[in-house]
Amino acid sequence: MSEKDRALIVYESMFGNTERIAQAIGDGLRSYLKTELVPVDQALDVVPDDVRLLVVGGPTHAFSMSRPSTRQEAGKQGELVTPVELGIREWLAALKATAGPKRVQVATFDTRVKVRMLPGSAARSAAKLLRRMGYRLSDSGSFFVDDTTGPLRDDELERARRWGEELGRKATGAAKVA
Repeated sequence: MSEKDRALIVYESMFGNTERIAQAIGDGLRSYLKTELVPVDQALDVVPDDVRLLVVGGPTHAFSMSRPSTRQEAGKQGELVTPVELGIREWLAALKATAGPKRVQVATFDTRVKVRMLPGSAARSAAKLLRRMGYRLSDSGSFFVDDTTGPLRDDELERARRWGEELGRKATGAAKVA
């Protein structure tokens, strides 16, 4: 990896919980790589050439990535921080048409309610799509909220920061740069 390489975190957040997790992951990654966070509705439909680690995250809705209908339902539960028109599902579909895997590593994450034996995960669904597109999966993680609108469970931000550090170590194969 060169000094110009960077990490890009693209996230979708309904109530701000996934955004807070993305920020914590970014805090951990910054020990190893220059890191940019971008809400999904502001993300380019191509992965820039200097990105070596792409991290994609969103909330789990109906056992997978959100859809316009599940985002509209979420809007009935509280004020949303992201527009309902575009989520990571739609962004990945657009990315598939315009970008190749190059030498980019990817990691995926989600936020979800922790329920025993709950099937499905936005992180696993996104990882599956990205693998089909030819990207190399580095890791996937889930971070937990107490209820659909939050709050995050205790220690999830610290766990996300540590996960970001681990992603940075894996991506660079190096010790901290800062």
